[in-house]
Amino acid sequence: MNEQTQLSSHIPSSNRKRWIAGAIIFIIAAIIGLYWVKWHPYYGKALNAVTTHSVGSSIISGGHSKTPEPSWSAAWQYSVAYFQSIWKAFVVGLILASLIQVLIPRDWFRRVLGKTTYGSTVIAGLSALPGMMCTCCTAPLVVGMRKQASSVSAAAAFWFGNTALNPAVLVFMFFVLGWKFTVLRLIFGIIIVFGLSYLAGRIAKEQDQPLEIIQKTANNNNDDPKGRLPIRWLKNLGSIVLTTLPIYIISVFVLGAFRAWLFPIVGGDWGNGILAIIIFAIAGTLFVIPTAGEIPIVQAFMAMGLGTGPAAALAITLPVISLPSMLMVRRALSWRTLIFLGISIMILGIISGLIGMFFL
Repeated sequence: MNEQTQLSSHIPSSNRKRWIAGAIIFIIAAIIGLYWVKWHPYYGKALNAVTTHSVGSSIISGGHSKTPEPSWSAAWQYSVAYFQSIWKAFVVGLILASLIQVLIPRDWFRRVLGKTTYGSTVIAGLSALPGMMCTCCTAPLVVGMRKQASSVSAAAAFWFGNTALNPAVLVFMFFVLGWKFTVLRLIFGIIIVFGLSYLAGRIAKEQDQPLEIIQKTANNNNDDPKGRLPIRWLKNLGSIVLTTLPIYIISVFVLGAFRAWLFPIVGGDWGNGILAIIIFAIAGTLFVIPTAGEIPIVQAFMAMGLGTGPAAALAITLPVISLPSMLMVRRALSWRTLIFLGISIMILGIISGLIGMFFL
């Protein structure tokens, strides 16, 4: 029995009109939520970037000349600044992730995003573009997608499409960092979303496939719903909150405390060298920032003497993935897949840094 036959055995008949109504409700909720936290605020932010060539101060240094030394105070200050910046988007991400599981039938999801074909990867990547969320705010949606039988490649493409190809960030970057940084980000974003994501799906083992995720969450069969919609939605929302929020808060706190070790002050001869590129590519892959936070971070570090090579590595790696986001999706994607994605993005960051060292 092949995988699609097995999946079909898990999907009972459903009421088409009910699911169409559910899909409409989900779309309306997504539009309202994204307008509130992304579309409306980013319009004003774009206008500000055009006139001032800035989108704020670096969240890492907080506008100071150097990053705070490791301490409880540094951890607390970063955590407060970070969560104040992202909490609205995170709430929207949680709500949409839970609504996916009760309003969208798993059979529909499997047919569009559950296949291992390249088409599913492209659809997922393109559908992510209006979201424009950071890697951690997108993580609950990745969990919800996997519970709905999304393939590994589609989940990864949606995850990275929100960050690497964020249209608003590309606009901000153009007016703040210039067209060369923007073109570099666009090229590597396309490689990550439509290339790396598909490759991750191809190398994923059996435990990464939709059937295994469904079996682990068998009580969440929304194609044969039992109980009232509000109760099922609250159960799904509570499950996502419990499995993502605690590890999210703890990991952000730890990274905030030790950010001075991850981002040393560099300058002079090695401020644009290969060693600096590797260090900042690793740091950018692990660290967590709000949406568009990489732009003022790069701007601030370059003002401190950082070269264009390490700056390019940060511009590629910082927004795409982070240690907290990987921990949040650990039950939806295997560690094998997450390690592959993390190392691959780190390598792409190093390559972009080498390009940036000579051409930016």
